[in-house]
Amino acid sequence: MTSKQKKSKASWSDVKSKLADVDRVGLIGLIQDLYAANKDNQTFLHARFGLGEDIFKPYKDTISRWICPDVMRNQPISVAKAKKAITDYKKAVGQTEGLAELSIFYCEEVFVFLGYCGMDDEGYFDALVRMFEQALKYVMALPEAKRPAFIDRLEQVALQGRNVGWGVGEDMAILLSEYDIDD
Repeated sequence: MTSKQKKSKASWSDVKSKLADVDRVGLIGLIQDLYAANKDNQTFLHARFGLGEDIFKPYKDTISRWICPDVMRNQPISVAKAKKAITDYKKAVGQTEGLAELSIFYCEEVFVFLGYCGMDDEGYFDALVRMFEQALKYVMALPEAKRPAFIDRLEQVALQGRNVGWGVGEDMAILLSEYDIDD
């Protein structure tokens, strides 16, 4: 690589050094431009600053769209895009309670989808069990007083998992027992 090619690959360090020269007004203008440039930036900033009535709504909408698509409109399923909503929330805010909410919501939305559409995709069910386990980890990281409502929802998900096949119900029961939760 020539030195000119190396220069063309900008990095965060390059941006950070340029930001050091920007005054407060310029920085606010830059953030305003980023806000206007794309909806994901708006969602990020709203979540980071706790703005709006429900900071979870855009993340839940994304999860629903990709994990529980409208099959009548031929919308595809994308586990990766549904999970990305949770990752985006984690980058914006990262509060454990919010991560528990979104990961449990993901699991619940799977069963909304399965309520009206059959599924025969092992990867989809494997992702469900992994998300269920992640939700358990987030819930158990919360203060004990905040856990009961989340645990109730997880137990309901596990009950629904018994009717799916693919070992989903068994895997969820094992995970609940590993966290000393009776389903």
